[in-house]
Formats: sequence, C-alpha cells, structure tokens
Amino acid sequence: MRLPLFVLGLSFFLLFSACSNVDLIATNSKTIQEHLSSYKGEKAVLLNVWATTCAPCVEEFPMIVSLGNEIKDLEVVFVSADFDDQLGEVKSYLNEQKVIGVSFIKNENDQSFINGIHPEWSGSLPFTILYGKISGKILIFWEGKESESKFREAIQRAINE
Repeated sequence: MRLPLFVLGLSFFLLFSACSNVDLIATNSKTIQEHLSSYKGEKAVLLNVWATTCAPCVEEFPMIVSLGNEIKDLEVVFVSADFDDQLGEVKSYLNEQKVIGVSFIKNENDQSFINGIHPEWSGSLPFTILYGKISGKILIFWEGKESESKFREAIQRAINE
C-alpha cells in the first residue's frame, strides 16, 4: 500500500510544480512593440530587458515586480535577453519572483533585437523604458540598475502623460 501512496504523492507534486502563473513567449522586437502599444490609453508601461546572468538585473527585479503589483495604472513587461537554452531557468526565475501574466524571451538576432527595442540602446543590461499612459510614447529610458526613487518618479510621469 505504501508504493501507490508514494506514486500518488509524486504525481501530485509533479502536476502542481509544473503549474505556473507566467506565460513565457519567445518572440521578436516587432511583436513586443505591438504588445506594448495595446496598453495606450489604458496603462503606463514599464519595459524591462534583463537576463538571469546579469547581477544588476537580478538585484532590481524584485523591486520592479513589487512596483507592478502596487501601482494599478502600470503594466510591467519583462523581456529576457537570455539564450534559448536557458528557457527553463528563465521560467523558474519568473515563477520564483511570482511574476504573473505574459513575459517574453527574445528569439531574434541580438543587434536586430536591440535596434527594434530602441535605436539608442547599446545592448547593456538591464535596460528600462517607460511609455506614457495617454500618449503611448517613450518618455524616458536608461541602461543599468537604478534606484527605486528613480523608478517611482518615472512611473508617475508615465501615468500622467
């Protein structure tokens, strides 16, 4: 009788550990831009391009998730710049951080992806862009890790524009 209970328990664990609240979609910069434009007039958007191997990205990530959960007029969109063979690692990290909804992982040549996201972006990570709620236009962008106060100021501006 012990073996069937063990098998039942293992099946239960595997079923629920495979469940997640995030959909990780491999895509290109054009599709990401289309996704971002769908929020125009509804929410300000914070786009964050990051990687699991980027220490500053991982350091600021929980703060960005928290801001997204706290501010109802903000949509946070994460785009992983990790390689295709890191898909499982990326999805695990997103689940650990309790990211819900849709997140993206790039599946485009690096330079095409960089140019498609923003022509002034050097490719350095993390990279953050704020889009205005009303205008849907880029209001501010930066490379590198920044303080929560800088994020909050930029988000407030994006909500009002």
